[in-house]
Amino acid sequence: MSQDLSKDLSHNSSQNPSHNASHNAPHNAPQQNSSDSADLGTAISAPRIMCLANQKGGVGKTTTAINLGTALAAIGEKVLLIDLDPQGNASTGLGIDRAARKTTSFEMLLGEASLAEAICDTAVPGFQLVPASMDLLGVEVELSDHERRIHRLADALAEMLQQDGTSRFSYIFIDCPPSLNMLTLNAMVAAQSVLVPLQCEFFALEGLSQLLRTIEQVKASLNPTLDIQGIILTMYDARNNLSAQVDADVRSHFDSLVYETVIPRNVRISEAPSFGKPALLYDHKCAGSLAYMQLAGELVRRERNRKEI
Repeated sequence: MSQDLSKDLSHNSSQNPSHNASHNAPHNAPQQNSSDSADLGTAISAPRIMCLANQKGGVGKTTTAINLGTALAAIGEKVLLIDLDPQGNASTGLGIDRAARKTTSFEMLLGEASLAEAICDTAVPGFQLVPASMDLLGVEVELSDHERRIHRLADALAEMLQQDGTSRFSYIFIDCPPSLNMLTLNAMVAAQSVLVPLQCEFFALEGLSQLLRTIEQVKASLNPTLDIQGIILTMYDARNNLSAQVDADVRSHFDSLVYETVIPRNVRISEAPSFGKPALLYDHKCAGSLAYMQLAGELVRRERNRKEI
């Protein structure tokens, strides 16, 4: 993590020691009066807000965001995906051409447009998107002097959910860039939980410790209820003994945090983005699509169990 982001974490911890007591994820909006805060708490009780994060690239993070969202929409959930990756692969993978991205997460973070104004439809009924653009590469410079630069997404979400009353979304996913930068911090401050896609390869656990430390830092100083919703093993190759070894090692370290469903390495999943479609639309019978449908069911069961506790 960069020195500037470390300063952001320590600054928020020292400047506002009562922050943890007065803010619960995901509503890190500026404090108003007590009645406003009470109304906001009611407004945002419905959706589950999760960011998909892993600073290691090529782990299936965006693929999981697209296809898990599609699978949830297929079983009747209302899903919003916020693309915070400057590469914009989630937007491309959902068929939103770069030329069609008139209002993106960049304008939303800068306050030039509301989150609601940035939302667009996808080809999947019940699945909407806030697209990204390469402009996000400059967001740290644009917001360098902004007092609430790492709360921009949380504030935008809080505003939208307050205006909505009962949210029209049951799940809100945030696709983070493959780095621990200000965009990822914005996602973690806004989210309730983190989903961690983890590729079944030799270096899978390398870098995970840094991600876990960052989550703990964010939890300590910015978002006290942030937790890890689960770890999703991706690109599993049953022909490769290494995949089985990684699977066993990760489960021995993280136990029930690891999803039972494993996403296999699958050619159809790899082909789908080039057609601007989720794998479930490109080939709903392929092994990858079936795995994401199974993952969606497991996630819903986890969330149901969480509510019952």
